[in-house]
Amino acid sequence: MIFTSRSRRRINGTFSPLVRWSRSMWAAAGHAWRRSLQLRVVVSTLTLSLIVITILGVVLTSQITDRLLDTKIDAATKELDRARASVESQLAGDDSTSISNRLELARSGLTSRDTESGADSTSAGTFDPVLIVPGDGARDELFTGPADQIPQTLRSFVQAGQVSYQYATVSEPDGYSGPALIVGSPTASDLSTLELYLVFPLAGEDRSLALVRGTLLIGGAVLLVLLAAISMLVARQVVVPIRSASRIAVRFADGRLKERMPVRGEDDIARLAMSFNEMAESLSKQITQLEEFGNLQRQFTSDVSHELRTPLTTVRMAAELIHDASESLDPLLKRSSELLVAELDRFETLLNDLLEISRHDAGVAELASEQLDLRMCARAAVSTVRHLARETGTELIVDMPDEPVNAEVDPRRVERVLRNLLANALDHGEGKPVLLRLRADDDAAAFVVRDQGVGLRPGEEKLVFNRFWRSDPSRVRRSGGTGLGLAISLEDARLHDGKLEAWGEPGQGAWFRFTLPRVRGRKVVSSPLPLRPAGRRYAQGQPLPAARPTSVGATAGEQRP
Repeated sequence: MIFTSRSRRRINGTFSPLVRWSRSMWAAAGHAWRRSLQLRVVVSTLTLSLIVITILGVVLTSQITDRLLDTKIDAATKELDRARASVESQLAGDDSTSISNRLELARSGLTSRDTESGADSTSAGTFDPVLIVPGDGARDELFTGPADQIPQTLRSFVQAGQVSYQYATVSEPDGYSGPALIVGSPTASDLSTLELYLVFPLAGEDRSLALVRGTLLIGGAVLLVLLAAISMLVARQVVVPIRSASRIAVRFADGRLKERMPVRGEDDIARLAMSFNEMAESLSKQITQLEEFGNLQRQFTSDVSHELRTPLTTVRMAAELIHDASESLDPLLKRSSELLVAELDRFETLLNDLLEISRHDAGVAELASEQLDLRMCARAAVSTVRHLARETGTELIVDMPDEPVNAEVDPRRVERVLRNLLANALDHGEGKPVLLRLRADDDAAAFVVRDQGVGLRPGEEKLVFNRFWRSDPSRVRRSGGTGLGLAISLEDARLHDGKLEAWGEPGQGAWFRFTLPRVRGRKVVSSPLPLRPAGRRYAQGQPLPAARPTSVGATAGEQRP
């Protein structure tokens, strides 16, 4: 049969709902198997019990069958001995009739004796005698009874002078049809080649075995049901406290520190509940202490920052008066006044950063968002760090689209993030070009700041956002940073529901990607710009490619395309 592509599609379309339903059911079963400990315990118990019951049933059936057949063979052998003696006595000295008549008389005697004694008179039960006299060339084979039911292999043993038996399936037109035990024996009558066979139907034994199998099957089914109920009860006694502990642990993790497990009895589950409650009590105390310590620390930082503002303002006023009159001072005092003003500027920046980070820690930082063009934030950040680029002789490449990139953001915070990223790149760029790139799609906008400086070692892409962290403690910050800029930038990105990520390699520079949603409240799923460079790496000192760049150099100022 040849199936065309159309017929295959029709067949696949016909069975596809069934396939999908089977896959869904299989997935649901797998999910239930993974999620439910009680189901696994019950199914495992039933599977092992079924295996044990099956093995036990097979062994018992085999043993009972062997015992029934052994008893049947013993009784049949004894009955064969009596039948042989009866046949020999009836055939002895009677030569007046033909051999066929003599065989019929002998068989009739065995049949009438069996009928008079009854079917249940012996353990062998009823039988059907068969007498056979093989042909000797002068005459044909003579027999009485169903001789065609006697297997030839059994006759071979009897003709060799052995008393033998064999199981066979007999089928009589007007009698029994089914399994039977056939025993045969040679006789010592004047018919030296006479063969005697008794056919014992196994109907009673077959009924007994069927009864045994049915009893075992029903008993096994009832036992499986009872084992299922017992295993469910036992598993429930173990699973219910575990589920309770799981629910309480989830509530505890959600901040409900007063949740505890009920303790019932003195068994292992009760000891588990007591241990869980002790652990929860200890964790609750430690969490409370940490929260109090954190609140005190944040409050202390905020209070200190506020209290330092007044003396800082006073010292700044005095320093500015001294600096304004520095022309009349000797060179050493003039240099000292310049250093004093510079360090006061850095100290004031540090105070502002400490106040900002304390607001983020306290969760009171607010987002003053508005709809604007992100290119304005980038230009403002570039203008702020232009003097750093000139001081370090660094070329600053700005790559932004020609069209406006509007987004709902807080311009002050976005500008601060870009300013911190650019200042960090200029600090670590080793005087090589620094790239600022902006791209956007329908959902998000992304900035990438790339330098070609010392780069980042493996694992440092997470550490750069830690407070006061330095890759090289001996490196001097040219930008006068406080060590909190990237930490504050990360908090500002999170406040926008955005992401701030870093990547770098030693000697290959560092990439910082700042991704923002264009609509406030949406989560960032993907970014319009890659975090890592695609294709070949750029060698140190090689200019970074930028479409429609704006270059801010050390001496050239700002150039627009």
